[in-house]
Amino acid sequence: MTPIDHEGLRQRIRTIGFDEVRFAQLPDASVGAGLGAWLKSGYHADMAWLARNQDKRENPELILPGARSLILLGVNYWSEERPAAVANAGAPRWARYSLYEDYHDTLRAGLVNVGRLLEETCGVGADDYRYYVDTGPVLERGWAARSGMGFTGKNAMLISRRHGNWLFLASIVTRIPLPADPPIRLRPMEGDPLGAQAGLLCGRCTRCLDACPTQAFAAPGVVDSRRCVSYQTIENKGLIPRELRAGIGNRIYGCDVCLEVCPWNRFAREGRRQLLSAREELRDVSLADLLALTPESFARIFRRTPIKRVKLGGILRNACIVAGNTGDASYLPALIALARHALPLVRAHAVWAVHRLGGGGQLDEARSSETAPEVCAEYAAEHAEAGGREVRPAPFAPV
Repeated sequence: MTPIDHEGLRQRIRTIGFDEVRFAQLPDASVGAGLGAWLKSGYHADMAWLARNQDKRENPELILPGARSLILLGVNYWSEERPAAVANAGAPRWARYSLYEDYHDTLRAGLVNVGRLLEETCGVGADDYRYYVDTGPVLERGWAARSGMGFTGKNAMLISRRHGNWLFLASIVTRIPLPADPPIRLRPMEGDPLGAQAGLLCGRCTRCLDACPTQAFAAPGVVDSRRCVSYQTIENKGLIPRELRAGIGNRIYGCDVCLEVCPWNRFAREGRRQLLSAREELRDVSLADLLALTPESFARIFRRTPIKRVKLGGILRNACIVAGNTGDASYLPALIALARHALPLVRAHAVWAVHRLGGGGQLDEARSSETAPEVCAEYAAEHAEAGGREVRPAPFAPV
């Protein structure tokens, strides 16, 4: 292996498009020390793959035998919202990261170039490194904090003093020996068995914990995925629990609330976005457009975005909840039509939304022919909650 100019390597990786480049050494048992307790508590919901690869997540040397280092990479995706999007508070809300072409694909292109750079400058082969963008068994947030890229906030996110909460993360596990970058200075924190020093530079601020619309934080730095809007609108492929639906508000895909309220974002600036491709037109997709989606229009609108992973049924499910939360009866015709959709998942949430908007009496025919257990359960729950009466709530005020 050829001698390595570590700082020169760092700078060359930055020219590829990564805004942050940090190094960490293996082994380090402190990263992932709380993973087992988090999984044991069931906070991963039904994301079984997190438990399946627990050993590799706790020890990257199991990913690549002989691994010596990790290269942690960050891409700043923060951007100002368009004035129209801010003014239209009732419009569907998307997680900021989803308003780009799928970062798994665009960052991977950058990682391919970093791999070639490692081979060229460090004298290694393609078998001497493995790279991942959020999909491999690497605790990227924990390692990024260990390398000093940022710190773990009370919102469980990596918070950068330069970029706030807005970094895409990627990692490279490698046999190349690299000097460890120091973490941000740690101090002992009480009552933090799972949070991995969460809130290191948060002080007494609890804005993220207080703002969570579904109270998803079991403790500072500890997210219970079962209550998290991001999990429910993206990872959950089934019914969204009735008690959480009002908290989803107008969020169609993901949730940035615990990120947006963080005071550290005052330092965030627009990044270079060399490895990103914005899809700002998604902000113009209305709730009416979403409720009218077909397989063809879904494929056309969301192609090459991370949103496509929830599939048409997931977006329609989420759109029904948002419509039900608006208090706007003009959405009733579309929702009543969706109460006859081919997918029981969509029908169940459409039934809920129609009742929220006071239109349950218009579903008598659909109810009489319904056979799917999950949809029948929605009808029964609505009847029980209303005591046989239609109750129309006050319009939802988006956060």
